[in-house]
Amino acid sequence: MRLQNQTSSADWNQFRRLMVYLKPHLGRLSVAMLAIVIGSVLSLAGPYTLQYLIDAVFTQNNAELLNRITLVLIAIFALQAVFYFIRAYQLQFIGERVMIDLRLNLFRHLQKLSLSFYNERRTGELVSRATNDVATVRALVTSDVSTAISQVITFFGALILILVTNWQLTLFMLTLVPLVVVIALLFGRRLRKISGAVQDQLAEATTVLEEAIGGVRVVQSFTREDYEIGRYGSSIERTFQLALKRIRISATFGPIASFMGFGAVIAVFWFGGQQVLNGTLTAGQLTMFLILTLTIAGSIGQFSGLWTSLQEALGATKRIFEIIDTPSDIVERPDAPPLPRIEGHLTLDRVSFAYKDNTDQHVLRGVSLEVKPGEVLALVGPSGAGKTTLVNLIPRFFDPQTGGVCIDGQDIRSVQVKSLREQIGLVPQDTLLFGGTVRENILYGKLDATEDELMAAARAANAHDFITQLSKGYETIVGERGVKLSGGQRQRIAIARAILKDPRILLLDEATSSLDSESEGLVQEALERLMQGRTSVVIAHRLSTVHHANRIAVLDHGELVELGTHAELIAHDGLYARLYKMQFRDNGAVASEPVVEEIAEAKPKPRSRSLLPGLIG
Repeated sequence: MRLQNQTSSADWNQFRRLMVYLKPHLGRLSVAMLAIVIGSVLSLAGPYTLQYLIDAVFTQNNAELLNRITLVLIAIFALQAVFYFIRAYQLQFIGERVMIDLRLNLFRHLQKLSLSFYNERRTGELVSRATNDVATVRALVTSDVSTAISQVITFFGALILILVTNWQLTLFMLTLVPLVVVIALLFGRRLRKISGAVQDQLAEATTVLEEAIGGVRVVQSFTREDYEIGRYGSSIERTFQLALKRIRISATFGPIASFMGFGAVIAVFWFGGQQVLNGTLTAGQLTMFLILTLTIAGSIGQFSGLWTSLQEALGATKRIFEIIDTPSDIVERPDAPPLPRIEGHLTLDRVSFAYKDNTDQHVLRGVSLEVKPGEVLALVGPSGAGKTTLVNLIPRFFDPQTGGVCIDGQDIRSVQVKSLREQIGLVPQDTLLFGGTVRENILYGKLDATEDELMAAARAANAHDFITQLSKGYETIVGERGVKLSGGQRQRIAIARAILKDPRILLLDEATSSLDSESEGLVQEALERLMQGRTSVVIAHRLSTVHHANRIAVLDHGELVELGTHAELIAHDGLYARLYKMQFRDNGAVASEPVVEEIAEAKPKPRSRSLLPGLIG
């Protein structure tokens, strides 16, 4: 019982939160509610007036009265149609706006959540929440609520009219109502549970669909079309089987409710017919009574349908608010000031980090680094050493469990996140372009940039020439994730985007590792222009590209094991030297003469774990 009360309380709280989305539309809602009330009253006035028309024909034989009542009925039904139109238009308008507001609110919250949230969620599931679940909720906050109000007015209005007309016949009819209500409640509970399962399974199917479409190149290259079709088909089939259970429940309840409703009408007709024969009830009154009895039965049927919709919507609402209520791991202090324009002095002080799904496994362990303004720091190390994680801490995509990251001596957790990220540029190895035009992708770095600034950024990134050769130049659609462009072209547009942003700190994930020689040269030249005068942290996969870094930090199993210049690390003959020699050997290349001479002339040194003492700073 306590659990049931808690569930009811949670349902009411979710419903109340949904109603908040109606507040901006109270004016239209008031008009709709007034139309509902008037329309509901008119729906009762029709049957009430109809009794006099029937009695005028069959009892009084009065043609003039028949004509007057007919005109009155036409006027009633015409007015009813007008108010139904007002109700429908206003509620449809509100419904569309509420759906947009709810989706926008959900999307706004998704944009504020940290990367750790997306590491644990699949894109298809989130898309399903923003589409299928919101569409399910839409009917609840508009048409279902209005229908419930209309049916309440109709139910009690009709009940009062038939009670005044003949209380014995009314009591006879009402004996069947409790049974219908109990059946509706029982079916409604089962329906809510299965409806939630259907929505969950549909989200899973949407995830499979999104992954297959997003990875269509990989799918086709491995000729796994049939496998993906089977995977999606299985997921959709599971959705169908759950939906079939829901259909069985709804289909079973509908005929039962219908049978009981029409059975009640027949019973009322029989009981009322006896009273007409006895002279205690007129034919017009019996007709009105039957119509209003059908109205009451229809209201009960509507209530059962509304109960079904309510159960489905509450399940969808729960899933939506689960996301909206998910707090971000990156919490900004309420009084956090904006970060002023920085010089770019970057410091990591004994930083340790572990992902929250595996807190026992630290990706970084006590890493301390300092990068002075304008310096280039290269991060190297084996795969899984923690290079990308370290870079992700700088724009505060994650917060370390211990230690801190400071810029110009200020802890980045003490300033506004937006002001921090506005001064940091990121060029990842796997470049993401949006599906719009080349112009839109470059302007993403600075939305209000002038045409001259746009062109200058493109030229600096060695992108202007190839852009002008595209079919529509800067207005060319690049396709989803930039699929219409080559890897080198995508990288140069990403670099142009970063140049336009003009960040003080630049984070680079080796952007040339998967490019051909010509593209690599163009991208490398653009990167060198981009790094001029900026503090740069570069993740280096190809060690031949980091010779000119001011310092190189070597990570291994989350620890900083070596730090120094290229020549110092080669001479130290530690992990960096082994990785460097291994790359040259694996590539079948011979080191350039200066490097060979560096290695040959380096004096033998006893191996130590790191070069850290005396090199930090």
